[in-house]
Amino acid sequence: MGKWSIGRKPGRALGLLLLVILSFLVLCRLDWYNLLPAWLKQRQSGLQANGQYFMLEDSTFWIFGGSMHYFRVPKEYWRDRLLKMKACGLNTLTTYVPWNLHEPERGKFDFSGNLDLEAFVLMAAEIGLWVILRPGPYICSEIDLGGLPSWLLQDSGMRLRTTYKGFTEAVDLYFDHLMSRVVPLQYKHGGPIIAVQVENEYGSYNRDPAYMPYIKKALEDRGIVELLLTSDNKDGLQKGVMDGVLATINLQSQHELQLLTNFLLSVQRVQPKMVMEYWTGWFDSWGGPHNILDSSEVLKTVSAILDAGSSINLYMFHGGTNFGFINGAMHFHEYKSDVTSYDYDAVLTEAGDYTAKYFKLRGFFGSISGVPLPPQPDLLPKTAYKPLRPNLYLSLWDALQYMEEPVNSEKPVNMENLPINNGNGQSFGYTLYETTIASSGILSGLVRDRGQVFVNTVSVGFLDYERKKIVIPLIQGYTRLRILVENRGRVNYGDNIDDQRKGLIGNIYLNDSPLKKFRIYSLDMKKSFFQRFSIDKWSPIPEVPTFPAFFLGALSISLPPFDTFMKLEGWEKGVVFINGQNLGRYWNIGPQETLYLPGAWLDQGINQVIVFEEKMAGPVIQFTETPHLGRSQYLD
Repeated sequence: MGKWSIGRKPGRALGLLLLVILSFLVLCRLDWYNLLPAWLKQRQSGLQANGQYFMLEDSTFWIFGGSMHYFRVPKEYWRDRLLKMKACGLNTLTTYVPWNLHEPERGKFDFSGNLDLEAFVLMAAEIGLWVILRPGPYICSEIDLGGLPSWLLQDSGMRLRTTYKGFTEAVDLYFDHLMSRVVPLQYKHGGPIIAVQVENEYGSYNRDPAYMPYIKKALEDRGIVELLLTSDNKDGLQKGVMDGVLATINLQSQHELQLLTNFLLSVQRVQPKMVMEYWTGWFDSWGGPHNILDSSEVLKTVSAILDAGSSINLYMFHGGTNFGFINGAMHFHEYKSDVTSYDYDAVLTEAGDYTAKYFKLRGFFGSISGVPLPPQPDLLPKTAYKPLRPNLYLSLWDALQYMEEPVNSEKPVNMENLPINNGNGQSFGYTLYETTIASSGILSGLVRDRGQVFVNTVSVGFLDYERKKIVIPLIQGYTRLRILVENRGRVNYGDNIDDQRKGLIGNIYLNDSPLKKFRIYSLDMKKSFFQRFSIDKWSPIPEVPTFPAFFLGALSISLPPFDTFMKLEGWEKGVVFINGQNLGRYWNIGPQETLYLPGAWLDQGINQVIVFEEKMAGPVIQFTETPHLGRSQYLD
């Protein structure tokens, strides 16, 4: 086709010119501003940093925020918790986005059910809350690996939270998907998201000066147009400040407030101040105390933060629960895994009940709001069901025949590198390693995090961070050595996140000789895991059960179900599943003594209860209306 030119088509060119002129005249005469949708006319500027104040459009704006994580609260209870947040006098919801839960396998995304981020954000808008989104990719949040997917660790050279190519390629693909969902929810598009955080507490990590600029650009290139924030504690604030991004601070004491705000003034001049995380309590670790922060102390610090001219976000307003195996861990001087409850001694309890903190903060925010607060929603009812006696049983050793074929390997393979789950390895749960030995002696090796050692079916002890050697007793002939390894939670904070591979790490030695020829079973205990155990596979509980074992019982409910708490007195350590939902771990070392069981996950009628117990079963499973977390959160 020949090249078109004005010379060849003078009539068409003249017509086009006249059309342009006419269009210009029409545009000049029409008041196009009044033709825009009302929400778009009012949403031109968004949240801005204007001197010492935040401005939302033309009005001074104070952020009274509260943190709640959709993935830690049953979806059926989101509205209840958000209404309680609004009734406390808060105007903004903050939430993290957990990459590891949303992309459990590389390129396979899940935003359904309890992970429906868009539904959560839109519900907040409906209730009248603005939203600050904290999308990571790293979020800390006391969640396994700080929210990073475990399949990243299949790469032996992986450098998390840096511009290492293997990491940024994965982040880019995840952000491509996530931001396509987030962008329409932004303020300037009519949604409630007024600000977005750039990563999380990177100043404390600070491995790569190019990393934070990369994350900022990754957000902006994908359509994030709202105010960008960073968030750092006292250990990282000095290295966490970033050009073009408003710095905020995380703290618990008034003393820290003065130190950190003085520093911010020196580096970013006069800018709005915000405490992104005022820690209303703290998380608990297995074997430690239940952490409590007095409600009067909380009120004094919140008041001091606002008196200092700072906006605030309460972390946590409502903690919720580390359902399943999602809890994180800390490992500085010693390894400590977090308990299942994420009660946090927060403003609302794990089950969404009011605390002394709630009433004091509601009175405080109500006194400065200028308008009456919404009424407090009624509490959801609780009940104590009759004790349940499991009546069927399946030992782990008998269950192995019903599982998927094990991985056969000359050497041990860590969880993340097992050739399962479409090449994505194993993220959570237990892994069983089997091999044969022909002598007694000293067994040694690196086990992450806790390995129960068996000779045939007899437990002979544990290997973990403290116990790296164990005596294998005298045996005759070839026998089966088994090591049941539990991932108790990958660390979520600190410098050692690159070293969080689980299972057997490297060789395991008997008398300094590496063992060979392993059969490796993945015991991830997903819903599909239990579908292999049809009712004919179970047997009555023997007088002396063999452990580890699964115990099956039925909870019969004649009326509409209510929330309750399970108490496993007499049981030692394991996991509970209700109607296929993983309620989380229990352990008799405390401080957590009960598991929260949402009524929303129960059926009127028969409910299936499965307990996986590692060492010792109690006679019954009890239920109570109130939680037991060491010392009570109701002391004050």
